[in-house]
Amino acid sequence: MYQEVADPVIQGLNEPCPSSTCQNHVATTMLTATRQSLSDHTVGKDPQAVRTGQRQNRGMRTRLGCLSHKSDSYNDFTAILPDKPNRALKLSMEEATRWADSFDSLLSHKYGVAAFRTFLKTEFSEENLEFWLACEEFKKTRSTTKLASKAHRIFEEFIDVQAPREVNIDFQTREVTRNNVQEPSLSCFDQAQGKVHSLMEKDSYPRFLRSKIYTDLLTQTQRRLS
Repeated sequence: MYQEVADPVIQGLNEPCPSSTCQNHVATTMLTATRQSLSDHTVGKDPQAVRTGQRQNRGMRTRLGCLSHKSDSYNDFTAILPDKPNRALKLSMEEATRWADSFDSLLSHKYGVAAFRTFLKTEFSEENLEFWLACEEFKKTRSTTKLASKAHRIFEEFIDVQAPREVNIDFQTREVTRNNVQEPSLSCFDQAQGKVHSLMEKDSYPRFLRSKIYTDLLTQTQRRLS
């Protein structure tokens, strides 16, 4: 059943595309169509078929990411600054180079998070960072009345099977988190958050450091300060 979904997508990948803008549009359009088609095909199917479709969906998302490689470069980084569009980029070379020291150094800096998010969007995997950030914000919850609603919202958005922004975690971690959410505490997402943090650190983070997004940012920062 997944072959009928894959055939038109593969055909689209083989068609010539004249510009990087077109490439990005095609990648996004095909990814959306693929997700919807795979979702439609899972209705009434057995769990094994559903899991197979999800793995194929994630694999297709990774392959489609290569279509957006032209966007892996920025001439104006003010566009990606958090809550400060069209303002000056206030970043020192020391701060920017420190992001390469460790993944946590990158995550501790608001500009680092913004740049990393922009890179993840080129790979269609920004949900990993968004989930990690949502967990960090969740830990700041002080109202016990809001704890349960926030926990269920995060679970439904990122953890549950076929969640809108489902992160890639193993079945055991998913079920542990599902049980934790039934009686939520500030630590109910710790295991899932740790798995996603480790995945980004080992997989996406090294590629980010080699990306043009990061190298261009370093170059522009150095030019601005020289």
